[in-house]
Amino acid sequence: MLTLDAHASGRHFLQIPGPSPVPDRILRAISLPTIDHRGPEFGALGRKVLAGLRDVFQTRHPVIVYPSSGTGAWEAALVNTMSPGDHVLMFETGHFASLWTKLAQRLGLKTEVVAWQGTDEHLPAAPGWRHGVDAALIERRLREDARRSIKAVCVVHNETSTGVTSDIAAVRNAIDAAGHPALLLVDTISGLACADYRHDEWGVDVTIGGSQKGLMLPPGIGFNAISPKAQEASKTATLPRSYFAWDEIVAMNQEGYWPYTPNTNLLYGLSESLDMLLGEGLPQVFARHRRWGEGVRAAVRAWGLPIQCADAAVHSPVLTGVITPVGVDADALRRLIHERFDLSLGTGLGKVKGRMFRIGHLGDSNDLTLLATIAGCEMGMKLAGIKLAGSGVTAAMEHFASHAAAKPLQRAA
Repeated sequence: MLTLDAHASGRHFLQIPGPSPVPDRILRAISLPTIDHRGPEFGALGRKVLAGLRDVFQTRHPVIVYPSSGTGAWEAALVNTMSPGDHVLMFETGHFASLWTKLAQRLGLKTEVVAWQGTDEHLPAAPGWRHGVDAALIERRLREDARRSIKAVCVVHNETSTGVTSDIAAVRNAIDAAGHPALLLVDTISGLACADYRHDEWGVDVTIGGSQKGLMLPPGIGFNAISPKAQEASKTATLPRSYFAWDEIVAMNQEGYWPYTPNTNLLYGLSESLDMLLGEGLPQVFARHRRWGEGVRAAVRAWGLPIQCADAAVHSPVLTGVITPVGVDADALRRLIHERFDLSLGTGLGKVKGRMFRIGHLGDSNDLTLLATIAGCEMGMKLAGIKLAGSGVTAAMEHFASHAAAKPLQRAA
């Protein structure tokens, strides 16, 4: 039986791409006494977090907060905007894009999947899982849709299974170039508060987010940021919904309340997270994650191993996928690293299971935690008999030393 005192000495290195390590400051906030969710103190808390979330999503429009996982927020985005049998275009960039497609099918939607076209020597079973969304494919398909049967285009901004960050502005431009009325639905569950994301400027209709990645919270909060066009679509959408329905939530949010019992203590943590992120300044937050990603990728290149994202232009600032040599079981390697060094790395998912592992560089991290992570990976690979071209630790040290961190607008308390 696992007990809380079964951990090794020192702090466990949680370097998966989410849930991310939770800062002590946020843990202390979550531990505050629970208050009346219908009282005036809670109303003030609700209004504060809703205003801060609009800043993080970079929108002037409502952000819906659910006591749910990101999967719940996926479902909410679809049931509020679609009707049974509606045709949705899904772009497959990895495992989570595939799961969203499966969810849409279970809701009774007609899904059409498009993906990157080509072959790949490193991941022949999943060549599209090394590339981002190809906006030209979306534009071409929408131009072919003369009857305008496609009601929504669904894409993942930061694909957690692959380390690829797609160009959402290009997708919006493709929809507009085709002159198509389809809604644009975007999952940025792992990109939110790590990678630059602009809901309003990029013309997104529904943005899906979650608490356990860049917001540095435990799992348990899902988000929908919604455009006026999406709100209008919700008035005629007929997929069944009650708990996830936007209308009652938007109405009660005006005073800082919800039509159900919200997860009060996680909202304390969310309030603290927003203070930290907005106090640092979003441009500095994004720069910090880009710098970390570049340092980790310098290490992978020094090892001589392929980075899963094949296109440097869309490397994720959130995580890096590392493809292991043919014949090396990446999951066995992860187990070895965990057992020897108390370091957790992300597993390969779906079509790439056993062929790669993922290093998370997000949230409550710093240069030294990432250097320790790289050292754990390097020692583990050497113990597993993997021949490396060079030292990733040295390469990452040189990168961090020669690239100064951006200074925050103000030091977080």
